[in-house]
Amino acid sequence: MRSQTIRLIAVAAVLIGALSFGPGCHHLRSCKQAHYCDVPREHAKAILPPHIIEPPDVLAVEAIQLLPGPDYELRPYDVLAVQVVGTPPGAPIEGGYSVEPGGEIDFGPPYGPVRVVGMTIEEAEAAITEKLREILRDPEISVGLASSAPAQAIGGPHLVTPDGTVRLGGYGSVQVVGLTIDEAKEAIEEFLSKDFLDPEVSVDVQGYNSKVFYIITQGATLGDQVLRLPVTGNETVLDAISQVGGLSQLTSKPPRIWIARARPGGVESDDLLSVNWKAISRCGDSRTNFQILPGDRLYIASDRLQGLQNTMARITAPLEQIGGFGLFGTGLISRFTGNVLGGGSNPNTNF
Repeated sequence: MRSQTIRLIAVAAVLIGALSFGPGCHHLRSCKQAHYCDVPREHAKAILPPHIIEPPDVLAVEAIQLLPGPDYELRPYDVLAVQVVGTPPGAPIEGGYSVEPGGEIDFGPPYGPVRVVGMTIEEAEAAITEKLREILRDPEISVGLASSAPAQAIGGPHLVTPDGTVRLGGYGSVQVVGLTIDEAKEAIEEFLSKDFLDPEVSVDVQGYNSKVFYIITQGATLGDQVLRLPVTGNETVLDAISQVGGLSQLTSKPPRIWIARARPGGVESDDLLSVNWKAISRCGDSRTNFQILPGDRLYIASDRLQGLQNTMARITAPLEQIGGFGLFGTGLISRFTGNVLGGGSNPNTNF
């Protein structure tokens, strides 16, 4: 009876292992002669098309020229360039003065603050002139806008939000999803033209977060591990595997590795690119060191024997626990029903 049970367990384990470690992608093809396939690889890389902006990319936007219109009203954190001729040698007024959160610029003693928030440049110059004439005799004053708070808010990194926009400070959001970098630059400049004269900005991608590839490591029935990495346009299979620290002990021997290249429209790929890891790593053969493209799945299969061993361990573990519990119970019953509690005596002893 016991041998039949063991035989059934072994058969079940083999069947489960076979189902778990079947070929999976049964139509896997290595392009048969992989070096004849017209696919980019280590020494024949393809140039990726212009980057299309998508969430969650991060755009770096810098203001090159943002000149407010004549009706621009000063805001806190604007910086005014003020030049005054006729001040005492020990108390000059020259340089940039920031509009403080309270709406004033402070020239220090002996002049004090002047409120300018909400004024145009001309109105601010008149207010400063009126204030300084209380102390100075016939001062010559020039006032200009050195930098504006809006320009400071517009500059910096901007996350492309799930709705496909980037937010430019208090000026609102600009739709950039689906655009190239040059198209995003034009869209942002057009959006800012309602508040600035001939605005000019620079736009670049600081974080390429939307174009990725995946490394899937099969876990020998213990669950697959998936790593998501950005595509920079230069990665190969060797680069990808180096980012996971190489192949694990669970990897099949010899390693079975392939690239499943996603097709537009969700169509299942017919050509899975088989990777010859030994040729790449030991022989310097770059023919299957394919270039990684956006959306690629680099699959690393696990060892079938290791998977079978794990499967058998999961099947037999409950039986071992039951058997161990049974032995423990038998010993316990024997202990409590034997001579120790029964009051019997050993005929070979004098007790």
